[in-house]
Amino acid sequence: MGGELVSRSRIADIAYHALLARLPVPAVRQIVERSDQGISGLDAVMHIRPQSVAPPETSQDAVKPPVEQEVPPANGEPILAILDGVPVSQHPLLRDRLNVDDLFGLEPTALVAERIHGTAMASLISHGDRNAPELPLPRRIHFVPVLGADDQFPRDRLVVDLIYQAVVSMRRDNDPTAASVLIINLSLGNVRKTFQGRLSAWARLIDRLAHKYGILFCVSAGNHAERFDVPPYSRMIQYEATVQPERRTQTLAALSQLIGYRRLLSPSETVNGITVGSANLDAVSDAERRGAVGRVDPFQLTVTANPSSALGPGFANSVKPDILMPGAREHLMMVASGAVLAVRPTGGARPHGLKVAAPPRDGTSNWEHYTCGTSAATALASRTAHRIHDALEVAYGETFISLPHGQRAVILKALLVHTASWPLESAELIKSVLGPDDPKQHVRQKDNIRRFLGYGIVDAEDAVYCAADRATFWSVGTLEGEQRRSISVPLPACMSGKALPHTVRATLAWFSPVLPGRQSYRSVKLSLLAPDELGGFRVVPNKSQPDINQASKGTVFSRHWDGGRAPALAANSAIEFVVQREPDRGTKIDEQIPFGLAVTIAMPGVVELYDQARSRIAPVVAVRSR
Repeated sequence: MGGELVSRSRIADIAYHALLARLPVPAVRQIVERSDQGISGLDAVMHIRPQSVAPPETSQDAVKPPVEQEVPPANGEPILAILDGVPVSQHPLLRDRLNVDDLFGLEPTALVAERIHGTAMASLISHGDRNAPELPLPRRIHFVPVLGADDQFPRDRLVVDLIYQAVVSMRRDNDPTAASVLIINLSLGNVRKTFQGRLSAWARLIDRLAHKYGILFCVSAGNHAERFDVPPYSRMIQYEATVQPERRTQTLAALSQLIGYRRLLSPSETVNGITVGSANLDAVSDAERRGAVGRVDPFQLTVTANPSSALGPGFANSVKPDILMPGAREHLMMVASGAVLAVRPTGGARPHGLKVAAPPRDGTSNWEHYTCGTSAATALASRTAHRIHDALEVAYGETFISLPHGQRAVILKALLVHTASWPLESAELIKSVLGPDDPKQHVRQKDNIRRFLGYGIVDAEDAVYCAADRATFWSVGTLEGEQRRSISVPLPACMSGKALPHTVRATLAWFSPVLPGRQSYRSVKLSLLAPDELGGFRVVPNKSQPDINQASKGTVFSRHWDGGRAPALAANSAIEFVVQREPDRGTKIDEQIPFGLAVTIAMPGVVELYDQARSRIAPVVAVRSR
């Protein structure tokens, strides 16, 4: 056809074989016309699409350098890696905090002023939102640039092969570059490929690598920043003058008409990874927001998914996005007025945003600016997973650190999802707008809610810390075919007979081998069995969570139970949970499957609960191999 082969890759594990080629205009025209005489007529060609494009990111509303503060140095082997654009590694906030492995030689191609996205993600993971200062992570971060000039994928590499080589280099048998990595942040996506029921090669790759190497991938759901119409308004002044709840109701009604066009971006349909959506939360002060001109907060004080955050569900109707994390209180600005007002989400500039490190300006190196969206939310999710690991390491030392990679990664996955919950006001808003009105249609109502919220918004502090009136238990292990494990969770005596609200939460996570091209792609299913849905503890399933059948489609399963009066408890009472591996569908899988289970028991105000729960499992017993 007169074209040129640029790159090729074949990864048999995920049934992937691709060629990247440059074609002359006549050959491209034949593809567009689906001509049998062109490349699209060849039997060996299954799909033809343009090379992947990363979502654009622009630096907006840069702020002058802050007063430098002393922060603890970063030491120790990295447990977290970032695959992103080339960072400004010598920025004062990032200096001596990153191990940059320029595996693909992209640093020379990226001008310093263009190094926006990778710098922002590294800043968020290391420091969090700079408007709400926290201590930086104690370990260095492994960073592999996969975006080059203009924060875009290199034009001469297949993106799937790029990610594959980046991860394999960390864990290869000979001279691994980051053998200790357990978490990989992937705040990237392909704006040219939304999920429409068929898994992308990129998602299949993540699933395979997660199971093979025991790595938790945190993946951004993707953003849809396109304009949309908001009837019945014709001008921005009308929209801005509308009081709540009318404004948020009309905004959500407009978005609900576009659900089919605002689906997840590849590779966020991953089955083994955690997909992160963006919640309208940030730490920008109300005084700063009042200075906004031409930008309107559509939801104001209602905590919900941002207007641009991609919507689920995921593969096989699973819960996606899994969780929401803060991605800034996104505002809308006018695109056009007339018969119907058209608006679009604004970028990461005040009056909203998460404050992050930015490329230098005017010869000064420590500039900062604002970012937002699912990329930022994913970075905060990865940071939270790292903080959970730090807390477990401090509490359990070598007992935790000596666990295999896969078991540590799945318990981080379970604990990351464990505190997620639907904001009640947001869930009611979605139910009132999308319906259906019939209370008997509660499964469909929950289906609509979880498209926007997944399992809900994560409480990062609760994910890291316990409290005097709340105790979280965790357990890890492996399961062979059709095997089950019984896990006993002690009930503190201080709860006995108290007429007080009390809750039980349980979250099970695992990594499944995958079978590309087969209906049973998620080849291993685990189930969590609770004794008669915990009726003996006088709790019932919380109504504000995904339907149990919806929640069982992926590789993380989370349930909440609530009650108002605890029963009288016998001495040494406990709840017996059972983790069970279901029979393999189709091909028998001989591999052992790692699982992690987190269970929380809480009774607000009963401050003896944590100490009594801890005493029932002390002293900590060293892990023994079976």
